[in-house]
Amino acid sequence: METIILAVVIAVVVLGALGGLVVGSRRRRPLPPPPPSPPDITAPPAEPHVGEEAETPREETRRTIEEVDLPDGSSPVVVEEPPVVEEIPAPAIEVPEPTAGRLVRLRARLSRSQNALGKGLLTLLSREHLDEETWEEIEDTLLTADVGVQPTQELVERLRERVRVLGTRTPAELRTLLREELLTLVGTDVDRTVRTEPDGRKPGIVMVVGVNGTGKTTTTGKLARVLVADGRTVVLGAADTFRAAAADQLQTWGERVGAHTVRGPEAGDPASVAFDAVKEGKEMGVDVVLIDTAGRLHTKTGLMDELGKVKRVVEKHAPLDEVLLVLDATTGQNGLVQARVFAEVVDISGIVLTKLDGTAKGGIVIAVQRELGVPVKLIGLGEGADDLAPFEPEAFVDALIGD
Repeated sequence: METIILAVVIAVVVLGALGGLVVGSRRRRPLPPPPPSPPDITAPPAEPHVGEEAETPREETRRTIEEVDLPDGSSPVVVEEPPVVEEIPAPAIEVPEPTAGRLVRLRARLSRSQNALGKGLLTLLSREHLDEETWEEIEDTLLTADVGVQPTQELVERLRERVRVLGTRTPAELRTLLREELLTLVGTDVDRTVRTEPDGRKPGIVMVVGVNGTGKTTTTGKLARVLVADGRTVVLGAADTFRAAAADQLQTWGERVGAHTVRGPEAGDPASVAFDAVKEGKEMGVDVVLIDTAGRLHTKTGLMDELGKVKRVVEKHAPLDEVLLVLDATTGQNGLVQARVFAEVVDISGIVLTKLDGTAKGGIVIAVQRELGVPVKLIGLGEGADDLAPFEPEAFVDALIGD
């Protein structure tokens, strides 16, 4: 019996001890943290500390607040500033070099490449005995310079006669004799004016034709400079719609001197562009309209027929005052083949010889005039913008034979 009582007492003590442990553990559990206090919106924002990543502000449209006195006392109006647009300056207008005496100023450049002809002839004519072999050498010199067969024969015959009459020949006398005979062949009594001032109407209409590679578009741009230098106003017609960038090239030339350029879509109708150019030229009241045509391959009949179409369409406005054929002087006698075919399609009224400073074959001036029966009116003497000069026979011959 005592044993049972002792067991009960022990059990009660054990249960009491366990109850105390549970209560003590509950008292030692930490209390939860208090809820965060609401932010103080009146306090200034804290600056980020070193090492903290500060957000980069995004660029937004600038706004300004304009205080507007409104009768109802409403809040200020927020006005957005318009974006600043940078203006692209217009290209500066160039002042072309005056054309009066331009060939004389370029004479030194011309003589460096051309006087092989004159010096060769003077050397041969200065021989003490002018036998048949010497005269044959003179003929060969003239033919090599592209003077042409018929003009060469005429020149040699006249030189023979005058040398026989002259007898003793000093260098000065020979030079004078040769100068006179060359001037006779080149022609000093021909009207070489580029006709751009028709009587009783405006504008003068000039069409520029030629084969690709002769410098036709460049020549058209340089001719615009010549006219502007003489006080004329110009409209350019970019009727070469087949060659890539031809219209851009011509427009650049026009912008340099303040000339307006009329152009159409690439591979468009050239006759339509030429028609519009003349129409706008009349409406603007300019002095001259220059029409740059495509570089026709003279062996392609269809293309040459189209050139004739351009001419007919332009003449619905007014007659053409000039049709200038651009020839590359370095092609020599081969250029005469081109000249013949172009002359059959359009009435060539004048010739422009380009790249004359790059060849010693200055005799092409004589040959092409004899072939077409029309004068050389302009010559190109280099790549410079003002290297197109009105042709002056005296200055040209002086450059051929040197001082």
